[in-house]
Amino acid sequence: MVTLTATRDRHAAARGGAPGSAVDHPFFGQVGDNRRVRRVRAAAAGAVAAAVWAAQEPLDQCVFGHDYSDVAVLGKLLTRGPEWRRAGLAFHVANGAVFGLVYDAARRRLDVDSRRLAVGMALGEHLVLFPLGALVDRHHPARGEPGLASLLSGRAFAQATWRHALFGWVLGRLA
Repeated sequence: MVTLTATRDRHAAARGGAPGSAVDHPFFGQVGDNRRVRRVRAAAAGAVAAAVWAAQEPLDQCVFGHDYSDVAVLGKLLTRGPEWRRAGLAFHVANGAVFGLVYDAARRRLDVDSRRLAVGMALGEHLVLFPLGALVDRHHPARGEPGLASLLSGRAFAQATWRHALFGWVLGRLA
């Protein structure tokens, strides 16, 4: 059975590289340690960006005068008990890591400034998903509780725009 490592070493030797070095693959891009490191870094950057978002939520709730929290929306969807904040934060950070991986795949394929791409993708996600707030407003099991103010309002839109822009800015600088 041929392993990825054996294939990578064979391709590296054919191109004059050392065994274990990264090589360009016509379909997968660069195969080797660089790709793995880049993906881990992108996932970590997405997780950190989501954590920054969550950490500043109390501040933007005061600034925008709107009691809406993504951590509360996610956490109170998963559990109604006292652990909702931890569950929501873990879910939010995991979503950020997945977004970081999607961002990494996009930046490898698109000829766009990577920082602008990160902010653009985050704001694009916001614009596409914002209308789904109607489903949350109608069907969320904890609707009306603290942190779950209506998602379909001008304040909620402005607040979510700020949060997505911040997320994209942090992601673009760390990934």
